[in-house]
Amino acid sequence: MSTKPLKTFLGCASVRTGTLVAGFGGIVLAIIGIIVIFTTHVEFKTIVLDWLDEDIVRIIITINFCMAIFISILLIVGACMRKAFLMLPWVVLAIMLAVGLLVSVLYTAIQFYINEKVIEGTVWIVFGIISVIIYIYMWLVTYSYFNFIWEETKRGAYMKDPFRRHY
Repeated sequence: MSTKPLKTFLGCASVRTGTLVAGFGGIVLAIIGIIVIFTTHVEFKTIVLDWLDEDIVRIIITINFCMAIFISILLIVGACMRKAFLMLPWVVLAIMLAVGLLVSVLYTAIQFYINEKVIEGTVWIVFGIISVIIYIYMWLVTYSYFNFIWEETKRGAYMKDPFRRHY
């Protein structure tokens, strides 16, 4: 990737801290998502498989949330142990989910506009774009730490600094 890696998280914390925040945030949001799925009466639909029964869609979404929890745990363990290969599933999945989130936000907003619900569509697109920007920033923070660990691993044991550095 040709972008310059980030040096800090929010300008004051290390990218390792930002990576841990992303991991714990993913776990918390997934648990909240599972609770919302089973406690509210919202109609869930998929864009591609719109013929599926609503209960099957709930199960699919729950399995996705469980996988997000597992991958976030791998991210946290990988960040603490400085193992890039444990962080890799989150880095790969997160960028795909960012694209999926953007498509979902645009699709839902367009559906609101088609159904002449302009206020709901506008609110959805504003908060949706903000959430996509936050998500991509968290991915950049995690990718920067992942890249730092990856480069350090490639250098070998004798080329590493003997003391921990600020990352």
